[in-house]
Amino acid sequence: MASALEDDEIDNDDYYSLLNVRREATQDELKAAYRRLCMIYHPDKHRDPELKLQAEQLFNLVHQAYEVLSDPQARAIYDIYGKRGLDVEGWEVVERKRTPVEIREEYERLHKEREERRLQQRTNPKGLISVGIDATDLFDRYDEDYEDVVSGSYPQVEINKMHISQSIEAPLTTTDTAILSGSLSTQNGTGGGNINLALRRVTSAKGWGELEFGAGDTHGPLLGMKLFRNLTPRCFATAQCGLQFSSRGVRPGATTVLARHLDKNTMGYLQWRWGTQSSMNTSIVRDTKTSHFTFALQLGIPHCFVMTSYQYKFQDEDQTKIKGSIKSGFFGTMVEYGAERKISRHSVLGATVSVGVPHGVSLKIKLNRASQTYFFPIHLTDQLLPSAVFYATVGPLVFYLAIQRLVIRPYLHSQKEQDLEKQRESSATDIARKRQEAESSVLLMQESVRRIIEAEESRMGLIILNAWYGKFVTDNSKKHERAKVIDVTVPLQCLVKDSKLILTEATKSGLPGFYDACVGEEKCLKVLYQFRGVMHQVLSGDTEPLRIPKQSHRIDSDT
Repeated sequence: MASALEDDEIDNDDYYSLLNVRREATQDELKAAYRRLCMIYHPDKHRDPELKLQAEQLFNLVHQAYEVLSDPQARAIYDIYGKRGLDVEGWEVVERKRTPVEIREEYERLHKEREERRLQQRTNPKGLISVGIDATDLFDRYDEDYEDVVSGSYPQVEINKMHISQSIEAPLTTTDTAILSGSLSTQNGTGGGNINLALRRVTSAKGWGELEFGAGDTHGPLLGMKLFRNLTPRCFATAQCGLQFSSRGVRPGATTVLARHLDKNTMGYLQWRWGTQSSMNTSIVRDTKTSHFTFALQLGIPHCFVMTSYQYKFQDEDQTKIKGSIKSGFFGTMVEYGAERKISRHSVLGATVSVGVPHGVSLKIKLNRASQTYFFPIHLTDQLLPSAVFYATVGPLVFYLAIQRLVIRPYLHSQKEQDLEKQRESSATDIARKRQEAESSVLLMQESVRRIIEAEESRMGLIILNAWYGKFVTDNSKKHERAKVIDVTVPLQCLVKDSKLILTEATKSGLPGFYDACVGEEKCLKVLYQFRGVMHQVLSGDTEPLRIPKQSHRIDSDT
């Protein structure tokens, strides 16, 4: 059973699509669909030996689908595991009186066991590489009148600091985890590093505790402890304390945080910190599908500030976000604005401009690649120069658009084509089998379709004139791409009953007489039909339900 659960491939046979019924179909609906297909595929209805053999194969497939979906227990297994779950040894010992809910509970238990096994193999690595760049010479160069200053003809851009950190998790048991982390830092020629080991134990569903040990040449040995606890379903608290040993003696510190859900999308936080930089902080964070808002107020030594930020999330494919914030306190005032966007399946690129007094102007570029973060803070000037603000804003935008057009898009297109080609190669045998089944189905449908057309013509009913299924090229920018469609006129006409055609929300590639001619690509169904002597046309998505005839499909005779 466990080995089957760990196989995440998707079954190619969709029984619901084959019978053209809803996933919530009743027994009566299943029986009606089954009888309808039996009228076409029953071997006794075909005399030709070749057709009889093809009919027998398709009839067995339809019969298998009906047997599974009409049995509540088998249907529950199929809904959870797919066709592969029905072939797994062990289901025969499951009591027949078990309900679908009980079977799903059994699945959850097995799924949990699988997750526990995966947990033992997961290290969850996280890393950060930060490279600080001093580019002030681009805007704040010394004048040539200062003869003592040695300066080249070109501005100097220097790397003045670097920071590298990495952490991994090693699950010891289902409740205990060891976390090993380390970091190296350098600034203006000097630096150091440290290493930390944390042991975390989940004590219950409501909380966990963590012990931390550290050593290094920058801060000295460290002993710490952290606790997390859910106080109520809407409130939790964390407490952290530590002892930092250094040449100046022992420096204790403590931090507590109390958080509460104010509503579905809003959290409130109260934080108290005691140590070398004591402070009290309160903040409100509201996160919705389209925006993220934060307001924070801190009173402390040596820093007091008030900060507000807002982020807008575009509902697009690239998960684009724009953000802005203002922060003011004893250290001065700073305004930040920027944007981030997903540039590939696992990568997010962001840029932020910081303008403040007395900090000047900085540009911060961040790239998140899976669990790794690459951060590049670029200090442009210590003064508020309009030219620095302009180039910090426009420069990254122009650079991104150029890279997007010349590098990212061609690369992603190439990757997509390679993935599609691999998918086609791996499923070539299955596609050939499906195509053969579809062609056999069309041959077996001919007599039934002839009778249906005669009946529909006699009542001026629904006649399918032409129907195509697959990939259509409608965008002028993609004219170089080739359409990949198959003729499904006969299969659709065979599904017409009482001048109506009803298709469920399942993928249409599983319908009798259909197959997937363009694996991995977006597909549609285009139908040209006649109803009551009037021409109609409709284009439907692959998984969209379809009901015809409809008045909205009517083709205007004037066009």
